[in-house]
Amino acid sequence: MQDDPIDPFVAHRRLLFGTAYQMLGTVTDAEDVLQDAWIKWHEVDRDSVTHPKAYLVRTVTNLALNRLTSARATRETYVGPWLPEPLLTNTADAAEETEMADTVSTAMLVVLETLGPVERAVFVLREVFGYSHAEIAGFLDRPEATVRQISHRARSHVHARRPRFDTDPATRTDITDRFLAAAHGGDVNALMELLAPDVTLWNDGGGKVTAARRPLYGPDHVARWILGVLAKPVLTGVRLESAQLNGELGVLVLLGDFRVGALTYDIRDGHIENLRFQVNPDKLAGIQPPSATE
Repeated sequence: MQDDPIDPFVAHRRLLFGTAYQMLGTVTDAEDVLQDAWIKWHEVDRDSVTHPKAYLVRTVTNLALNRLTSARATRETYVGPWLPEPLLTNTADAAEETEMADTVSTAMLVVLETLGPVERAVFVLREVFGYSHAEIAGFLDRPEATVRQISHRARSHVHARRPRFDTDPATRTDITDRFLAAAHGGDVNALMELLAPDVTLWNDGGGKVTAARRPLYGPDHVARWILGVLAKPVLTGVRLESAQLNGELGVLVLLGDFRVGALTYDIRDGHIENLRFQVNPDKLAGIQPPSATE
């Protein structure tokens, strides 16, 4: 998409991408929505658009709603656990991410998956981007009273299921470093010590690559599975590197020069409680370096 840098679409692209990504949970779909919105923006009579930002948010929201509704049927037949697409957030201009309100964590995206499409749209617009109920009502062509009810229901739903992990960056860095050392060294005991007693691992291969089709439970099972995967002959030379994924420190899986997986996790009381391993090659666009996706 090429345009004048002062064009409203370009000026608000971070906000528009953030809205689409947090509604859909996939980088690929979010980019497709932005492409469709860009086309609509360049077809509309600009003189008829009083508030370009509001028009663009409304356009992206409704395009994402349509895509999310159709995607639900596809996800019902998805092979194995469905996880959101990870997004690399190693940006030098992090201060400029304010309008996008920082990409939500993978854990939050998983919770948002449990909302209906309209509930998810209302929650993202209200709780993440701070739009008023009246503004959201205009975006969705619904009465403001209805939007208030949906907002209350969605907020209560998310609050009840929202993971509560308060790990400071230093602790997360220490645990990540120890995880990498144990994984590279094949030290099952050291790895097990890092895992919470009720640790769970979800692995999304989407039927494209070999992956566990059911969640794995317990430190012993999870640790041995991770080390077993890393020891496979087909992965000779694989290495793990820490990286900022969805606003939190996570792990990239590299094979040669290729980024072939991403691992995100929650930490509670100094232990890794949940691991989400994304290896579906169709869902890794968000972790590739810019040159790999141009």
